Amino acid sequence: MNPQPLLQASLAALYIVGVVGVMQGMLALTNDGQSEVFAPVVMLSLLVLSVSVMAYLFFYKPVTLYVEGQKQEAVTFFLKIVAYFAVFVALAMLIFVTVPFPHI
Repeated sequence: MNPQPLLQASLAALYIVGVVGVMQGMLALTNDGQSEVFAPVVMLSLLVLSVSVMAYLFFYKPVTLYVEGQKQEAVTFFLKIVAYFAVFVALAMLIFVTVPFPHI
């Protein structure tokens, strides 16, 4: 078994958890009027960064395999990444609906 699709999906999930953690920390620190000015800049920058990171994690290896002529392996690799990531999303959703979180 090639563990790399699981690694790619795990890194994507960890990236999302990290971004959420940073955003929560930033929200706790910014309660002034300046955050309204810079919020769109930060959000668009974060969007561009996230798209870049996710594109690398999800597409780089499959595209490399495809260009090298290993078309079936590329499709299988990509589908495995998506399947593993879907498991992470399902687990996150399950935790969200079952674990009571305190209201802040």
